[in-house]
Amino acid sequence: MKTLQINTTQNVRINFELANVGQRLLAFILDNVVKLAYIYLIIEVFDFSLIRDATDGDGWSIKAIDILMFLPITFYSLYSEILMNGQTLGKRILKLRVINIEGFKPSSGDYVIRWFLRMVDFNLFMLLFVYFYSMGYANSYFFLIYMIFLIGKTIGFFMIVFTKKNQRVGDMAANTVVVSLKDEASFSKTILENIKEDYKPIYANVIKLSDNDARIIKDTYVRARNKKDYNTLIKLRVKIEEVTDVKKPKETTDLDFIATILKDFNFYTKD
Repeated sequence: MKTLQINTTQNVRINFELANVGQRLLAFILDNVVKLAYIYLIIEVFDFSLIRDATDGDGWSIKAIDILMFLPITFYSLYSEILMNGQTLGKRILKLRVINIEGFKPSSGDYVIRWFLRMVDFNLFMLLFVYFYSMGYANSYFFLIYMIFLIGKTIGFFMIVFTKKNQRVGDMAANTVVVSLKDEASFSKTILENIKEDYKPIYANVIKLSDNDARIIKDTYVRARNKKDYNTLIKLRVKIEEVTDVKKPKETTDLDFIATILKDFNFYTKD
């Protein structure tokens, strides 16, 4: 089983279990079940004859509507991973997640790169299918589309099997990997703060911080607290105030203020 080792700024080593090709393939199949269910629902629910009548048989309008119908499945993995913190429905069921190779949460740009490069090793079939379908060629070119589908899946399959970190082309370009969340002990080490279910956040502006900002804050906070380095805590608190536009209450210590910032960040960014 391949693993990814990450060193935090506190020199703590965290090992993530990389998702293998079988796990990713099964997640892919589950996601495609969702896509096929959507297509079936669209075909069964919408009366396309009414749409054609409404457009007076205009070919371009009909094709535009066909493409619009397929947009949700074309962008499915992109908006799913952005909204579900690196997961699609298939990944969530199998407890898989996309993370940055340094252990951080990928940016929206990273997710876009992963999605766009699926045309190289996974979704070329889907893009061409949408095109051929919109042009009315789906039945005529079925064999060609099927071969493109197989080639696309084969490229992605072998990339995941033979690359060091189980990465396809999109992962390499975006500096991301897919990890298993089954090893909760290792994964929990990246959690910024443990909070109770009934925790009430105080500072909503903490969402201005990035994941990387929060990790740096926590690492600096822990080191300064352990060494009783109050000058560093003051500098850290001032920097947090500048970035978040939050002011520390006079009755609150720097230690308590920063600890609350970390808890609030965890509250607002948790799944």
